[in-house]
Amino acid sequence: MSLPAQVRIVEVGPRDGLQNEKTIIAAADKIELINRLSDTGLRSIEATSFVSPKWVPQLADAAEVYAGIRRRDGVAYPVLVPNLQGYERARAVGATEVAVFSAASEAFNRKNINASIDESIERFLPILERAAADGVKVRGYVSTVLGCPYQGEVAVADVVRVARRMHTLGCYEVSLGDTIGIGTPGKARAMLRAVAGEVPMAALAVHFHDTRGQALANILACLEEGVAVVDAAISGTGGCPYAPGASGNVASEDVVYMLEGMGIGTGVDLAKLVDTGRWLASRLGRASGSKVTLAAH
Repeated sequence: MSLPAQVRIVEVGPRDGLQNEKTIIAAADKIELINRLSDTGLRSIEATSFVSPKWVPQLADAAEVYAGIRRRDGVAYPVLVPNLQGYERARAVGATEVAVFSAASEAFNRKNINASIDESIERFLPILERAAADGVKVRGYVSTVLGCPYQGEVAVADVVRVARRMHTLGCYEVSLGDTIGIGTPGKARAMLRAVAGEVPMAALAVHFHDTRGQALANILACLEEGVAVVDAAISGTGGCPYAPGASGNVASEDVVYMLEGMGIGTGVDLAKLVDTGRWLASRLGRASGSKVTLAAH
């Protein structure tokens, strides 16, 4: 067991978190959220998604938000792009890192984007080609890596195949997502180990939803395998608009608290993070989804 000395948190709250919140957040508040997060020491903050406003109305203001944030040196602000049109919209406002996505589940892809796994990958090939020419970094997301709301079990071989393909095509990092929060530590460990047999561990990240309270345990199991990049969302926001019953992402505050307690560096100021989570929860009109924050009241 060799735990990493440092872990990079990829803060996905402004995009993956907010996209499934019922409360519509004003563009000015999204900009303030990202600026507050930039002040905590986070080095990767997923800012928004250039998807069709028809599908994700919460992020219809993507261009306004991205153009309005105060970008700090040394901080990456990736944005999700579903197709070349989204990529071009993102580039028009200065995005220098984008993310593409597919699922390891055929049924999920069909329900989500009306395409097979292979078709979904074909759709983002033009993005990867343009990004390579433009010097834009591309991150890949593989969802439903431990289970699917429509087909149930997802074969580990399918997760490995999709992750390997993304990496081979040029994604510098591949995030493995338990979209419905169904995984347990043993399964998470086995899945990561299988993927790491084909994709370098340094190019892998994990993304756990806390639907069944297993996210921190799953993260720990993956840290013990050597993963050093963890996706998390401020105040435990989010879920997935295409996955019924999926609750929020694991809270960034709780991940940082756990890592600090284990002597693993994150470069993140936990007090500032908690303050930001409280501020966001007040904007959403509900309690924070972070256990650390709730315990501090």
